[in-house]
Amino acid sequence: MIEKLITEIEEKYEQLNRELSDPATLDDKQRYAELAKAHADLQPAYGLVQEYREAEKSLTEADEMLSADGEVEAEMREFLREEIEKSREAMERLTEEIRTAMLEPDPNDEKDVIIEIRAGAGGDEASLFAGELLRMYSRHAEQKRFRHDILSSSPTEMGGFKEAIMEVSGKGAYSVFKYESGVHRVQRIPVTESGGRIHTSTATVAVLPEAEEVEVELDPNDIRVDIFRSSGPGGQSVNTTDSAVRLTHEPTGLVVSMQDEKSQLQNKERAMKVLRARLYEMKLEEQQKELAHQRKSQVGTGDRSQKIRTYNFPQGRVTDHRVHLTLHKLDAVLQGDIDEFTEALAAHDRAEQLKAAEV
Repeated sequence: MIEKLITEIEEKYEQLNRELSDPATLDDKQRYAELAKAHADLQPAYGLVQEYREAEKSLTEADEMLSADGEVEAEMREFLREEIEKSREAMERLTEEIRTAMLEPDPNDEKDVIIEIRAGAGGDEASLFAGELLRMYSRHAEQKRFRHDILSSSPTEMGGFKEAIMEVSGKGAYSVFKYESGVHRVQRIPVTESGGRIHTSTATVAVLPEAEEVEVELDPNDIRVDIFRSSGPGGQSVNTTDSAVRLTHEPTGLVVSMQDEKSQLQNKERAMKVLRARLYEMKLEEQQKELAHQRKSQVGTGDRSQKIRTYNFPQGRVTDHRVHLTLHKLDAVLQGDIDEFTEALAAHDRAEQLKAAEV
């Protein structure tokens, strides 16, 4: 199995080298760029293949020396046995690394993202938790040196949010945040609880890869645009002009409202960005349903109804239910330290893809 894959990598790499050095390719800028990208994408796997071949060569040489006619000194025999063991271990490790390197990357991984957070069950407590998740993601974005911007928000009088939509921009933003989609649950004693009882509240997170115009066809005739006056918490007027925008995509029934900007044009542009991302997500969900039978794990599919993580305040712990990982550092997690979850989920996702590839 691995020998066939290694041979395919070697042959593909040599083929790309030949095509890149062909004068006809050099004259075709678009073709050259495509081949150069394919060559760069294959380079990590090819580097691992070279390491594998070196380990394979060392194993063969040590085995031949150990099996050669004539006496081999005891010290040399022990050295050769150690070399054989080391080479075998290296080949086993490299086998998994090569298979992982050849997995199809998520085409959306490099994209910017739109993160939608909505308070779920739990009233005021749920809206406060939604606000904490918004701050958690904002801080994580800062740690990764991504730019983040609140596109829209519906604050509550207690300082939480009924809904907040944030854009995170930077290379690889989607790969960092994509595992956050789903239902987040918080367990704690609310500030309004006089009896000291622990309550459970929820907030829903959706992580949408931003879509380019060419990826989602939007017919202007399919979109109804309504203009209205912005309002803040409790009906307080935000401005005195009709600048808020509501877009309704009539074929799907999707509705997006924006009112945070004073400019009607800015609100419309932001609403279009979110609408395009939601339509793109619907398209991706259809594709994922078609491929679902190939994957046992639903990690990374962004199922919004799936309870993915619990934040337990009395015990200071956070548990991700998809990978059964519990961290006893609630405060750090809420400050944006979610790398351990992301890495565990990514590793689990790769393992499931490798299993599927063997079927």
